[in-house]
Amino acid sequence: MPLRYISKLDLEKLALEHIIPRLHDRGFCYVDTFLGEVVGDCVLEQVKRMHSCGALKDGQLAGQCRGIAKRHLRGDKIAWITGTEEGCEAIGFLLSLIDQLVLLCGNRLGKYYVKERSKAMVACYPGNGTGYVRHVDNPNGDGRCITCIYYLNKNWDSKVHGGMLRIFPEGKSYVADVEPLFDRLLFFWSDRRNPHEVQPSYATRYAMTVWYFDAEERAEAKQKFRNLNATKKKEAPLSED
Repeated sequence: MPLRYISKLDLEKLALEHIIPRLHDRGFCYVDTFLGEVVGDCVLEQVKRMHSCGALKDGQLAGQCRGIAKRHLRGDKIAWITGTEEGCEAIGFLLSLIDQLVLLCGNRLGKYYVKERSKAMVACYPGNGTGYVRHVDNPNGDGRCITCIYYLNKNWDSKVHGGMLRIFPEGKSYVADVEPLFDRLLFFWSDRRNPHEVQPSYATRYAMTVWYFDAEERAEAKQKFRNLNATKKKEAPLSED
């Protein structure tokens, strides 16, 4: 719905009647024309400015993949932002609306209790045929429970431009293809229920992603990380003078 019509009641209705039922039923859902063209254009211009000034850097891979070129696995350029930076006011406004939506879902997200989220990851696939191979956002319990992606691509035709997000819902006999259309907001569970890939893109493709954390799992993950670091320090070899 266009931004000028959005109120807390509209957001609550969207959360309760659209997002929550579809997440539980299918594991993903999306909302089109979320901000409206005017505000969506402001977000797009701010992302383009970041890209043109060189703020986006090559996305990193977890683990090692010997013998495989990194660009064949993940070809995006990214930047992490809070939305409070100078020149990111529209992005910050978008993030505040998404936060409100997730908060309005409240205790209806099954076992999850959301109190915080990641910074926003602004991403660009430069249109040279790169994508992101099939993967799971949170395969090992790092706390991420909801992945939220906002797309910024005008006049996008996946038959020509590629860049489809393909989800492989766990235990289902089908795949779900989501076109990265301008002003589309996508939600899906971050864990092993939703392996997904970004198919090769042949035009510049922009998106912004945030991850929402389950409080209990996130606290456990942080404690495991602290314990691991403490163990490494204890096992560090003594240096010789």
